Amino acid sequence: QVQLVESGGGLVQPGGSLSLSCAASGTISGINVMAWYRQAPGKQRDLVATITNYGSTNYADSVKGRFTISRDNAKITVYLQMNSLKPEDTAVYYCNLFQGGRNYWGKGTLVTVSS
Repeated sequence: QVQLVESGGGLVQPGGSLSLSCAASGTISGINVMAWYRQAPGKQRDLVATITNYGSTNYADSVKGRFTISRDNAKITVYLQMNSLKPEDTAVYYCNLFQGGRNYWGKGTLVTVSS
């Protein structure tokens, strides 16, 4: 069993920054991919960024140059640093862990970008 707990969401003004973190616990394989997804009201859940256990990253075009994903393998924690935030970044952000052919999800944390 795997548990993912996100933290760090909140309200931020356009142009501001916010940092999310997600701590994983349970039976964690040494080989996995961690990711952040987001779901805006009335829309589907979309991929934001991924990072492998080796540190290889991938980003959605909409966040490239503004968001940075990183991880601490010793703490089994993934981070998302979000800069130059826009109102369209408003969404519930979900942490994801993919290992052994299975997806595991956190409960999500709300990020609201508004003046």
